Amino acid sequence: MKEKFKYYLAASVALMTLLVYLPALENDFVTWDDNGYVLENPFIRSFNTVFFKRAFFGFFASNWHPLTWVSHALDYAVWGLDPLGHHLTSIVLHALNAFLVVVLASKLIEAFKERTTQSDPVPFLNERGMLIAAGTTGLLFGLHPLHVESVAWVAERKDLLCALFFLLSIIAYTKYVEGQESGVGSQKSGVSKAGQGNFFINNKNYLFTLGFFILALLSKPMAVTLPVVLLILDWHPFGRIHSRKTFLTACVEKLPFFALSLASSVVTILAQGAGGAIQSTGYASLSARMFVAFTALMAYLGKMLLPLTLVPYYPYPKNGPVVSLEHIASVVLVAGFTAVCVIAAKKQKLWPAAWGYYAVTLLPVIGIVQVGLQAMADRYTYLPSLGPFFVMGLGAAWLWDKAHALKKPGPPVKLLGVTAACIVLLLSYATVKQTGIWKNGIVLWSSVIKTYPDVRFAYNNRGMAYNKMGLFDRAIEDFDKAIELAPRDGEAYSNRGMVFGKIGQFDRAVEDLEKAIALNPSSAAAYNSRNTLGAVYAEAGLLDKAFEQFNKAIFLNQDYAIAYNNRGLLFVMTGDKERAALDFQKACDLGDGNGCNALQELMRRSVQVP
Repeated sequence: MKEKFKYYLAASVALMTLLVYLPALENDFVTWDDNGYVLENPFIRSFNTVFFKRAFFGFFASNWHPLTWVSHALDYAVWGLDPLGHHLTSIVLHALNAFLVVVLASKLIEAFKERTTQSDPVPFLNERGMLIAAGTTGLLFGLHPLHVESVAWVAERKDLLCALFFLLSIIAYTKYVEGQESGVGSQKSGVSKAGQGNFFINNKNYLFTLGFFILALLSKPMAVTLPVVLLILDWHPFGRIHSRKTFLTACVEKLPFFALSLASSVVTILAQGAGGAIQSTGYASLSARMFVAFTALMAYLGKMLLPLTLVPYYPYPKNGPVVSLEHIASVVLVAGFTAVCVIAAKKQKLWPAAWGYYAVTLLPVIGIVQVGLQAMADRYTYLPSLGPFFVMGLGAAWLWDKAHALKKPGPPVKLLGVTAACIVLLLSYATVKQTGIWKNGIVLWSSVIKTYPDVRFAYNNRGMAYNKMGLFDRAIEDFDKAIELAPRDGEAYSNRGMVFGKIGQFDRAVEDLEKAIALNPSSAAAYNSRNTLGAVYAEAGLLDKAFEQFNKAIFLNQDYAIAYNNRGLLFVMTGDKERAALDFQKACDLGDGNGCNALQELMRRSVQVP
């Protein structure tokens, strides 16, 4: 395949992807992690020592992904809190990823074609067929509505960054393999021996592969599967693994990658545990989680083939039988797919390679270790979908070749062309429609409630969206519903208490906030509740009680900038301007703009700032 054609095609796919996602520029932030990642995150508001220390050496939002924080900080530096700029960055990243998918698909097809040209030629993989296969793969990746969640949700920037460096790492690896085959080894002899000059250690493409892998891990730990993916590619299409000896050599070659994956996994578990994201084993038994994982594995494939009923939040099944007909069918299908792939491996390695890639890349988020309360999520398919989409791309090239081989190819070729155009239009329409669901928090959570009316999480988040818009009555209604569905959920009490405080219902605000604290006195909701309760007491003139709550909030979270700022304001009210300055300085150091402004105001009044 001529290089220029490959890149022209990739650019065309990227441009089409960019155009289809432009409606996302009209979207606002949503009340689901966007607050913690951008809107109320003081640490992204300046590039200073505190920011980089927090990004690289701290756990925030139950994650460790420093490069993602750098990305959000850069966006804030350029766009401030204008959602258009944040969405534009995400759209550009997704379009760039679609470009890389076409390039990678082309390289993999070329590698396969080179190995089969003499021994077992594949007729449909001529230059036209290769372009069709690579272009179809890229279009499916770029335009499929299953990927809207990763693109239209600002907080999911980590998916896009991780995929960018994941793809670049594999592309660099293809170049490394080409160098190995033309340098010290050959595709017939498999992976070169370690004694042949330690070529892979000194090869720049190997180092590029490792470097991009590190950047992928710094963006999202889901990249930990890359070493296994590289081994799958070594087996097919590169043909570097064909015996136990070459397999062991390939594993030795990947030892630095495995070491980094292990380190990232440990850090991720610590981060998720520190943030309370990992659910206790009592939440669902191992057998239940296994059944749900098998079901999700097949459900994702179904949504790739027929993207209907895509919902931003799929709740974990509750109170239902552990073993259902759906679960049994999923286990049977997974076992059947795996068996067929194993049987076909001797003659057709594409199927087990694609299935292996899909299953391996989904493994970190499949739910065996339960993180969060969702059973599955569209965003989890962003990288795993490459395997099925690549197979579909090759299928499109095969159909095109078969149509051209007919005695009268005109009508079938036209039919295929019209069908392909219709599929692209339908995918684009579905993607634009799905993008609209992420318009704002109210639209988002209303769509979830329409499909799953008993999800406490959805009512709580929609209530926060109503609160943000000043629709306090509707917010209270949603918080009431959330509490009805989960009476021991402290977050809903905390949020409702905050709204009661805003509308001047002091007694009801105190009651709800104290209830939230009592339900879980050391949680994030508790220190938010204490800060809000302190503000309510301050508004009522009960300054001693207000101080008590701010002090406890800061004790629970030493980096709680808002609480420092509020306590500083309280010190100003009591005339203790020196302590106020200390608190404002602390809030400012933590990135809180209000704290910085309050400190400047004290300085303007010629108060001695320690």
